[in-house]
Amino acid sequence: MKSHVLERVESRSAGERLAELVVDALLDEARLAPKPGLVDSRRNGAHTDLDFALMCRSARALKPAFAAMAEAGRAAAAPTLALRETLGRLGREAEATMMSTTRGVNTHRGAIWAMGLLVAAAAIEGPDGTASAIAEVAATIAQTPDRHAPLRTANKGERACREFGVTGARGQAQSGFPHVIELGLPELRRSRIRGDSETASRLNSLLAIISRLDDTCVLSRAGAAVLTAFQEHAAGVLAAGGVATLSGRRKLRQLDSLALACNASPGGAADLLAATLFLDGLQPMAAGVRLAERSYGEV
Repeated sequence: MKSHVLERVESRSAGERLAELVVDALLDEARLAPKPGLVDSRRNGAHTDLDFALMCRSARALKPAFAAMAEAGRAAAAPTLALRETLGRLGREAEATMMSTTRGVNTHRGAIWAMGLLVAAAAIEGPDGTASAIAEVAATIAQTPDRHAPLRTANKGERACREFGVTGARGQAQSGFPHVIELGLPELRRSRIRGDSETASRLNSLLAIISRLDDTCVLSRAGAAVLTAFQEHAAGVLAAGGVATLSGRRKLRQLDSLALACNASPGGAADLLAATLFLDGLQPMAAGVRLAERSYGEV
């Protein structure tokens, strides 16, 4: 007998189903706690203009845009120039929706870029697409120039790329999301296999990403020295056995204290965690664990 959830999902179009998975990933990332310096279900982290409710409203408001991106990918069936420019247009419209919903607060600009590429790539690859294959298709789309995109914006991430010589979200996508494929997903699945709770596994995945990412959100808010400290602290949590261990939790609290003291928030890593959760959600049998059977206990 099919579950009510499965019947509900199967009644929707492929684009709607993929968009629902994207929004679920964004909501799960926002809800995850305790995250260092980031908004979560318990508090606002290093942010004064964001809170959990606003992040959730923004994520839900973007669902039609992600459905349209998925349908565009399905219709194109390949990473073409026309698809790239359609996704660019839809992404700019999604950003306008976000700004209207949040009254001018940037909640998901980076996620619109990353998740838009991945949801279109997932639609191209179909239900049998692996995470690596989807990321490769997304990279091909991202490498294709959008003739209608502005040459330069005033976005903080773009300014940080110029100032610190990093590639940012654009480089991450054009390289096939290596911090998702090589760090986020492996750590998520490794932690589950070890027996960590789903909450701990997702936090460990976030920390694996933080430990290696040149996060433009941290760079723009606090500079290169703080970014290096973030990376070292995150690696230290994992070296201590992750957040499921007492030592790991203590080190996580130290990282959070650093984030609050420096007014730094690893928003780029948060976007990539959401991408990790999206790709993982496309393969719910990962690590031999059904989604419904995972333990979401405290860390």
